[in-house]
Amino acid sequence: MLLVIDVGNTNITLGVFEGENLRGTFRMTTKMERTSDEYGITIKEMVECQGIDSKKIKAVIVASVVPAVMHSLGSAIIKYFGIKPIVVSAGIKTGIRIVTENPRQVGSDRIVDAVGAYTLHGGPVIVLDFGTATTYDLVGPDGTFEAGVTAPGIRTSGQALWGQAAMLPSIEIVKPDSILAKETISSMQAGLVYGQIGQTEYIVNKMKEESGYTNAKVVATGGLGKMIAAETDVIDVYDSQLTLKGLRIIYEKNKRR
Repeated sequence: MLLVIDVGNTNITLGVFEGENLRGTFRMTTKMERTSDEYGITIKEMVECQGIDSKKIKAVIVASVVPAVMHSLGSAIIKYFGIKPIVVSAGIKTGIRIVTENPRQVGSDRIVDAVGAYTLHGGPVIVLDFGTATTYDLVGPDGTFEAGVTAPGIRTSGQALWGQAAMLPSIEIVKPDSILAKETISSMQAGLVYGQIGQTEYIVNKMKEESGYTNAKVVATGGLGKMIAAETDVIDVYDSQLTLKGLRIIYEKNKRR
């Protein structure tokens, strides 16, 4: 079995694959102060609680945008699973060629999503990830990572809103019944959700226009992406497990034969 780990700014998402079958998924908050023992015990318990024998995990691959957690996390995998993990970084085989001005600045999470979307859906493809940041990445028909757009995530925007405005409360981010809000909470929800929908439609259409890839498939993943995908026609596919699938695909390209 293969353990895949996606370390994001807000959460660490994990999955266990048996072949191409995703047996289970788990999530924990990203906290830099965890020790290797805390990581190791927590991950092992999560796996076991899903009825998966942790001793059957024979390989691990990690993509991370939080370098500070990698020493403890890597040590945990070695100590508790007896495996040296593959880390998605420069030089690893992905099947995607990055042609931006500085390829090393492209986050590993974006590369993994691009690999997953291109492998599963072909190109050209525009990949959206609704996370701490909302990212829009363009992969050409020949598998080249051509361009990317980075915007604040929905929750990040919300936290800035109520964090900087003393009179605005912290709210649940859901789509209100109407954009014609008549009180504070639904007015904030309308601004955040419909604002994200409008941003998504404009950026996707603009990327298609400027790239010339008017037939590009649009694939979305991440947190609140399901809510946005349900409200707009510009998103063709929503796949909550896209990043985990991309990690499995990259592992298959790099595993020792």
